[in-house]
Order: sequence, then C-alpha cells, then structure tokens
Amino acid sequence: MSDAIFEKVQEAFVEALGVDDDEVTPEASIFDDLGAESLDLLEIVFLLERAFDIKIPRGGVEEASKSGINPEDYEQDGVLTQLALDQLKAHMPEVPEEEFTLGLTANDIPRLFRVQTFVHIVERLLAEKAGEA
Repeated sequence: MSDAIFEKVQEAFVEALGVDDDEVTPEASIFDDLGAESLDLLEIVFLLERAFDIKIPRGGVEEASKSGINPEDYEQDGVLTQLALDQLKAHMPEVPEEEFTLGLTANDIPRLFRVQTFVHIVERLLAEKAGEA
C-alpha cells in the first residue's frame, strides 16, 4: 500500500509545485529541494485531503511531538528544548538527525519536512480512519 500512497503524494507535489516527478523523492526536502513556500503547503494538504478523503490537522507534527510534555519542557524563550527535538526526531525519522539542532523554533519545524513526512501522515490518518470503520 505504501507505494500507492507515495505515488499519490508525489502527484500532489508535482501538481502543487510544478516540479518533475523524478524530483519528488521520499527524502526530498519540501522547501530546500523542491522550492515550496508556506502557501504551497496549504495546496499540498488540500490535494492530499482530496486524494485520500482524509483531514490533515494543521500543525499535526508539532502537536504530536508535544504529546505528554509539559509546555515549559518543550519550548523555552521561543526555542525548542532538547526534549522537544528528541520528540520531533521520533515523529520524523525520515529527517537526517543533524537537522535537529538546538536553536530551532516551532516555526522552523515545517522546514524539516520531507516528502516522506507527508507519506507517514497519510498512512497514519488512513490507519486511524480504517480503525474507526
């Protein structure tokens, strides 16, 4: 099933960003490699929601990484703590570890996104949807 999901995710990125499908690899960085801008994320999310009949929560990766953590332990003076970075690593294993550096802010989280991040989100939401049925 994952190949079929990747193909639909890839199609959404090609349509939203006007890039070639061979550029949309699982490890491609959405902003740095594919040239997306923040508004493009809204279109990508819309296309994925339509393609898979799911609802992708805004800020879902950040919210999932905050689960079970005291807010003061997650972020201090606007900067993510080591605990927050560790949580993000656990939720985004597709991102190279060296990109989780001290000094990141919550606003920097989308810059870490890879195409595979969206594949994981879609897989999780489809699994949750199947569990509800």
